[in-house]
Amino acid sequence: MQTRGTFFCLASGAAFGAMAIFAKLAYRHGTNVATVLSFRFLFAAALFWLLAFAGGHLRELRSLNRRQVRAGLLLGACGYALQSGCYFTALEHIDASLLSLLLYTFPAMVAGAAVLIGRERMDARRLTALALASSGLVLVLAGAGAGSLEAVGVALGLGAAVVYSTYILVSDRVVGGISPIVLSALVCSGAAVSLTLGSTVIGQLHPGAVDAEGWLWLASIALVSTVAAIGLFFAGLRLAGPTTASILATVEPLVTVVLAFLVFGETLSAVQIAGGMLVLSAVIVLARPRMARTGSLTPVEAAACASSRLRVSTTSRS
Repeated sequence: MQTRGTFFCLASGAAFGAMAIFAKLAYRHGTNVATVLSFRFLFAAALFWLLAFAGGHLRELRSLNRRQVRAGLLLGACGYALQSGCYFTALEHIDASLLSLLLYTFPAMVAGAAVLIGRERMDARRLTALALASSGLVLVLAGAGAGSLEAVGVALGLGAAVVYSTYILVSDRVVGGISPIVLSALVCSGAAVSLTLGSTVIGQLHPGAVDAEGWLWLASIALVSTVAAIGLFFAGLRLAGPTTASILATVEPLVTVVLAFLVFGETLSAVQIAGGMLVLSAVIVLARPRMARTGSLTPVEAAACASSRLRVSTTSRS
């Protein structure tokens, strides 16, 4: 079970890590940010609802109250839509490899914010993780060299991390008790509606401009980097436990960096690579000690250490 769980976690990280590559390839074939966002969530929502019905979640759906349904939809329509908007727009301005490292500061942000709002206490472990992530971020940005970074792209990348951190802290409190598949269906549906309507209103939804290869990359974003990635992560989390899942999730930015080099020729400087390792080490620091003592993570720790891109409930080893 541990071996299978490890495989699922690594496969999930690889699937998430490929999303930026799929998006940049889609941009070359008639898509824009609005079209990518709208159809990513339209496809993903349809697939998640199919999984929910096929997986016997009808009873759970009937038992949900209006507050739970409203919360799931609003998390998608507001939080997840905004985070994805920042992320995919940033890809138009900076390299996928750099963006992946900027986004992965979110676990340390969650840990720090949880302390600031009084939900958790500051200790040596969290302080160390924050120091590692902050130092790593400085190296990632400084290592790019003067004039080689677009401020807009960097700001959007960090904005995506901030929005996602806020999303995690809010979702941890308002959608408890909903299974991952049903919650994913609700969140993706909310995001699909808000992004499609918004894109149509501002005149940026242009599906007719997308060629056949562009639709292939759009489908890959929805199927591989959203539905399959989330499903694999929860399967790995259940079999391997949150500590292993959290640490293995750090393969995601590594996959992005490698694929960006192979597909687009993107490279990081030695200083940026060192900074990226510090950012990822912060995730490992956050994951390890509490599990060694208690066998479980708090809800915020589980969410902070994981990379599910939707929400991770507290899970302990069986």
